[in-house]
Amino acid sequence: MLMNPNKDTQLCMSLSGRPGNFGLRFHNHLYEQLGLNFYYKAFSSQDLPGAVGGIRALGIRGCGVSMPFKEACIALVDELDPSARAIQSINTIVNTDGHLKAYNTDYLAIEQLLKSHAVPQDSTFALLGSGGMAKAVASALRDGGYHNGLIVARNERAGRALAGSLGYVWQAELGSQRPQMLINVTPIGMTGGPHADQLAFEADAIAAARIIFDVVAIPSETPLIQHARAEGKQVITGLEVIALQALEQFVLYTGVRPSEEQFQQAVAFARG
Repeated sequence: MLMNPNKDTQLCMSLSGRPGNFGLRFHNHLYEQLGLNFYYKAFSSQDLPGAVGGIRALGIRGCGVSMPFKEACIALVDELDPSARAIQSINTIVNTDGHLKAYNTDYLAIEQLLKSHAVPQDSTFALLGSGGMAKAVASALRDGGYHNGLIVARNERAGRALAGSLGYVWQAELGSQRPQMLINVTPIGMTGGPHADQLAFEADAIAAARIIFDVVAIPSETPLIQHARAEGKQVITGLEVIALQALEQFVLYTGVRPSEEQFQQAVAFARG
């Protein structure tokens, strides 16, 4: 943690419906390790316009944006980076002299993970969810050449719109479909939520799949990931997503890219 804050200390923050400690610990650890005069704090708010206005007015350098604010923040910023404009969902705000520019580092993280896990492009998949994070994941899949996909969402309007914009099929339920990859982009399994102990997909669908991808990061081992590991499935975790997107946020805020060793140490510290 920053031991000697002063008038030149730059503040960064996050806005989330359910604030956690990962981002706070990750960023502050790297600030300390790299000798950067920054400090990071997590917040939630019932007054989103007021919170974003405060970022601008107080000169807060950067803000991570999590559910449920990823789309609502768009109208409150000055500029969208192509990573955010293409999918109309943001997760990062950078403040440069009062000018607020928004990015989507979730998209960048998903893009990297699909490559690092060597997920075959011809894999069939079902993505559960239709919100801002679902847009980022589905867009990264589409842009990565994954064309055989199904969007599963009970919200028909949002689900149809997401599927139609990317060339996928929408269904309200997974039904009898048994795709090779299952992706949860809902709060199911999230600590503190109403469905914290539930599986995002039925057990027989998990058994039929080859890859299980859960974007929920708290806990790092969700019920879905635990079940998938027990079934011997290849897994991609929300911890991987949150770590990579936090790294890209860190670079946007500071202009400094940590080494791979520094990054891994920060992830380990943030999980502690």
